[in-house]
Amino acid sequence: MSMFWRFIDISSTRVDLAYLSTSASGSIQVTDFDPSLPFNELPDLPPPVDQIETTPILKRCIEARVALAELKQAAELIPNSAVLVNALPLLEAQASSEIENIVTTTDKLFEFADIAEDRADAATKEALRYRTALYEGTKMVQRGMLTTDMAIQICSTVKGMELDIRAESGTTLKSRMTGEVIYTPPVGQQLLIDKLDNLADFMHTATEIDPLVRMAIQHYQFEAIHPFVDGNGRTGRILNILFLVQLGLLDSPILYLSRYIIQNKAAYYRLLKLVTYEQAWSAWIMFILDGVEETCRWTTDKIKSIRELMEHTGQFVQAQLPKTYTWELLEVLFKQPYCRIGNLVDSGIAKRQTASVYLKQLCDIGVLREVKSGRETIFVHPKYIELLTGEENVWVYYAGVDSIAGDDRVVPGN
Repeated sequence: MSMFWRFIDISSTRVDLAYLSTSASGSIQVTDFDPSLPFNELPDLPPPVDQIETTPILKRCIEARVALAELKQAAELIPNSAVLVNALPLLEAQASSEIENIVTTTDKLFEFADIAEDRADAATKEALRYRTALYEGTKMVQRGMLTTDMAIQICSTVKGMELDIRAESGTTLKSRMTGEVIYTPPVGQQLLIDKLDNLADFMHTATEIDPLVRMAIQHYQFEAIHPFVDGNGRTGRILNILFLVQLGLLDSPILYLSRYIIQNKAAYYRLLKLVTYEQAWSAWIMFILDGVEETCRWTTDKIKSIRELMEHTGQFVQAQLPKTYTWELLEVLFKQPYCRIGNLVDSGIAKRQTASVYLKQLCDIGVLREVKSGRETIFVHPKYIELLTGEENVWVYYAGVDSIAGDDRVVPGN
């Protein structure tokens, strides 16, 4: 699926994005763009400088970069980075898959995150592969720059099969409602390779352009090239995050940008379409910069709430189960919100029988809830799951512990 595979409502009339554009006055106009013909004329990068370095864009870049730096700093305050790396990419995986109408739940993703994927349903497997591709891609960019070969590996992981740049003709995107062709990407393997090489060269050499502006440009261009038979949208969104990791603007893939896209779908596809029709880069770039800033601030608040819940839970467990509590046990509860006895064993906290006792004690005091999944017993962390999956970054205190502040604050090693 691609960015053009969507519909929006304008003046209460259902209209196809591929046939309409909006003038400066807001009226709808029919364009000469023929969606049935391959878009081989997709312009090379860079875009016109007057479209990508406007005063509003430069101002918004500063604001978004500040928010991104605050997010990076907030993540560094979590004592164990695995707490975030195990959680936030799963939220991104679920949301990015939802954009492609692959619907699973975050509960299912957390349940099957650390066991064999073959036990999950098809949609959950696809979303988990997105998480895997994000992890593997992060390791790749930490060793070197993004390349076309990396994009091929990422898309292959997302789809669970070996893929290459499209060689066959006939790739079209059709309306799910009418069956009409609504976009035809460029055709010809060598042309696609040339377009991807131009994109990679732009991303690596146009260092005078702000990284967030380059990321926004990359997002559009990759989707318009549509280099694979499937998985282009998810691969493109992974590349956005990896670019920020590559430049050191993030240490780990924790930018949950797909949430913003889902909340602003109509604008997202309309602005992408306007770049295709009119090279209207400015509005698109501003949209992405808004998304980066908003997502960073929301995620920073989420991380702060995770840290506070972690400290509060530690205080509660330490007070209720002083002989059981350790910082290492607390970390496992936040690294694995769907916890198994094996997680404690693998972490070296206890042998199997003792680990089972610890988890049942945590159920007795209300921190965990024991559930059956087939023949397996899983210990769910309800407060943490609710915090991770909720739009509002709030949680409720355990009875008897009213504050996370003061000398009894739980820290690593205590």
